[in-house]
Amino acid sequence: MRRIIETAGRRLKQDGIDGSGVSTLMKDAGLTNGAFYAHFESKDDLDTTAIADQLKTQAENVVARAAPGRAGLEQIVRGYLSPLHRDNLGDGCPNAALLDEIGRGTNTTRQAYTDGVLVLIDGIAARMAPDDPSSARVKALGLLGLMAGTLQLSRALTDSRLAHELLDQGIDNALALLDAGQRD
Repeated sequence: MRRIIETAGRRLKQDGIDGSGVSTLMKDAGLTNGAFYAHFESKDDLDTTAIADQLKTQAENVVARAAPGRAGLEQIVRGYLSPLHRDNLGDGCPNAALLDEIGRGTNTTRQAYTDGVLVLIDGIAARMAPDDPSSARVKALGLLGLMAGTLQLSRALTDSRLAHELLDQGIDNALALLDAGQRD
């Protein structure tokens, strides 16, 4: 089951939710279609599980492993808005890859996304305001929105120089957001 979830997560980010059928997802996992129904009730069930898993992985492997404090926040921003992240959809963030489809998805998928993104946001907020993470939750959500939107737009541009400049500007904007309202 783990292999199905992980390979589905990569494929969904690469081809989208609607562009990834059960047979393709199972082939990627090296299993038959029949094995799918032994683990999942429907494709929506797998999509929901894979999205939640991708967000959990992002929280564990990116946010939780970043350096402490402001340095860690900058590390997260620079990694997220890097050409490497932009160019590797399957290994990248589910936010930038799937937001439009999640927004049109089922309530179950949207709730799994919301639950997962809140864990991610709480990790970022804890770095922004270690003494009162809840006070930074909306700011952390804004930071994620800025980064995901910048990454999506950079991926859509055919002008590579402009796409790279956009990532650089996104980093500047994100760092300015982090520094806004900070005391010296």
